[in-house]
Amino acid sequence: MVAEDDVLRGVSRDVAGARVVALRQGLSLVPMTDELVDAVADGGDAEVLGFRRLSAGFGRMLAGWSVAGPLAYVEAEYFGGVGEERAAVWADGALVWGPLDVPVKRWFSRPVGPVSQALRRLGARRGLGGDEFDAVGLDRHRWTDDWAASGVA
Repeated sequence: MVAEDDVLRGVSRDVAGARVVALRQGLSLVPMTDELVDAVADGGDAEVLGFRRLSAGFGRMLAGWSVAGPLAYVEAEYFGGVGEERAAVWADGALVWGPLDVPVKRWFSRPVGPVSQALRRLGARRGLGGDEFDAVGLDRHRWTDDWAASGVA
């Protein structure tokens, strides 16, 4: 999950396993660790809106949290520059954008990719020659566990 820092810290404060990691441009990230997925699981199908780790109950939770401010749920997986992305944005209690995805094994320009588009909807701006993904610092770690280790519970 990605949102403005104060929004994300507020809504995730009482969720077991939620670790907030500061990004750039006033945004923060909560990595979807196994502990967090278990804490927000509702026993339903794990693949809601095509996301691997988003349950229906957690999707409803995201909608509720988005009343405090817009937030994005993003998934990205790369190997050697080839990969996939999926992203959606909630605001004012509803899904307002997406989900948008780019399939596996397809080269694409990250500036027009789903994650960069979702970050733009949260107010992120890309730098010269880069994209929003890099501009906010999502290129800092490759693995979910590394993100979680750098966060604050």
